[in-house]
Amino acid sequence: MTQETVAAPSDAVLDREETISRDELEALQLSRLQHTLAYAYDRVPLYKRKFDEAGVHPTDLRELSDLGKFPFTTKEDLRLEYPFGMFAVPQHEVARIHASSGTTGRATVVGYTKQDLADWAKLVARSLRASGVRPGMKVHNAYGYGLFTGGLGAHAGAEALGCTVIPISGGQTERQITLIQDFEPDVILSTPTYLLTIADAMVKQGIDPASTSLKYAVLGAEPWTEEMRHELEVTMNIKACDIYGLSEVMGPGVAGEAVETQDGSHIWEDHFRPEIIDAFNPAVGVDSVLGDGEHGELVFTSLTKEALPIIRYRTKDLTRLLPGTARPAHRRMGRITGRSDDMIILRGVNLFPSQIEEIALRIPELSPHFQLELTRPEGQRMDQLTVRIERRESVTPEGSAAAARTLTEQIKIHVGSSCTVDVVDPGSLERSNGKLRRIYDMRPKA
Repeated sequence: MTQETVAAPSDAVLDREETISRDELEALQLSRLQHTLAYAYDRVPLYKRKFDEAGVHPTDLRELSDLGKFPFTTKEDLRLEYPFGMFAVPQHEVARIHASSGTTGRATVVGYTKQDLADWAKLVARSLRASGVRPGMKVHNAYGYGLFTGGLGAHAGAEALGCTVIPISGGQTERQITLIQDFEPDVILSTPTYLLTIADAMVKQGIDPASTSLKYAVLGAEPWTEEMRHELEVTMNIKACDIYGLSEVMGPGVAGEAVETQDGSHIWEDHFRPEIIDAFNPAVGVDSVLGDGEHGELVFTSLTKEALPIIRYRTKDLTRLLPGTARPAHRRMGRITGRSDDMIILRGVNLFPSQIEEIALRIPELSPHFQLELTRPEGQRMDQLTVRIERRESVTPEGSAAAARTLTEQIKIHVGSSCTVDVVDPGSLERSNGKLRRIYDMRPKA
C-alpha cells in the first residue's frame, strides 16, 4: 500500500491554562490543592480518618512538596467504601455515576456533579484538540459505553469540541467497518488493540485500511508502544496519539498527546497534581517522591473535583514525568511501560507485556497479536512462560521457525529470561473488543 503523510491541522485556539507559565500553573495548583485537602477532610470520612491516623492536617500543606506528607489512596479504599462512601456531596448533587467492571473484586464507584461533568468534557476536548481533532470533524467513537468511563467521557468531550459524534461503542467489528465506509469519519477513538482488530478485519474483507477517510486516531485505556503506533499509522495511514485517564481520577482526558510532537501525553496540571513514587517500596513522606525523569508509579491528586476528590491515588501505572514540550507548563508522561499488577516475575526477572510487544514488532515476520501463558509443569518448581504470537500472512513455516528463534534470543538478551515462543497462524488468537487480555496465568492455584 502507498503511505501518504497525514498532516497536522492548523493550530487552534488553546485554553488559557494551556498557555500560562510554569510558575503561574504551580501557584494555581497550590491554591487548588489547599482547598481540595480541606474539602476532602471535611466531607469524606475516609480522608478525615486517614489524615488523623497519619498525624497530618490540611493546614500542613504550605508548599506543593508538602503533599508527600499525606497518605495514599488505593483502589482497595474505594472498594471498602462501596458504593458511595467516597462521595463528598449529597446524593441529589451527583449528576452521574460510573463504576469499574468488578471482575477482579468489588467494583469501584465514582460520581460526578454537573460541574465535574463540564470540567471532564472540557479536558477531553482539550486532549482531542491537542491530538489533531478539530470542530466539525466526524468522530467515530468505538470506546465502550455504559458504566465504563471511556465511551461517555470521550463522547462528551468530542461534542464539547464541536465535533459530530458517531456513538458506535465497542464490538460489532463488521458494523464498525460498514459505518467507517458509509459515514466517512475523520477520527476514530478506541483502544489501540481494538483498532488493530478493525484493521485486520478490513483486510479480510478485501478493504485496504489505508484507503478510509480516517486521518486521526486517539487511543487509550491500555499501554501501547511506539512500535504499535508505527504499525497502526502505516497500516491505516493515520496519525495516532495517546489519551490517558482512569475512572478513579476522572476518566479519559487526564492527559493528552500533541499531534505535532507525539512525544507523550501532557498532564493537565491545572486539574491534577501528579507524582512519581517507588512502586515496590512506597513510603509516605516528602523524601519518598521521585524526581522528574525517574521511573516509578504514577500518583494523582485531583484539584477541582467536587463529587469525588481523590488524594494521592496510586494508579499502578509505571512511567516517569518529563518536561512539557507542546504545552511547556504541563509536564508529560513517558510511555507507560506496564502496570505494577501486570508485572510477571519469571525466575526472579521482572517482565511486562509491553516489553514483548516492543521486541516482537521489530521482527518483520511477526504480527502484533500475541498472548503470554504462564504455566508450572507438574513436578517442577520453576514457572514457564510461553509467548504465543501470530505470523504475518506471507510468512512461510521456515520463516516462522526463524522468527521464533529470533524472538526467543531477543527476549533473553533484552529481558534476561528464557521462554518458549510458539508462532501460530494468522487469526488464531483472540481479538480485542475493547481492553485486550494479554496474560493467561495457568499455574496451579495455591
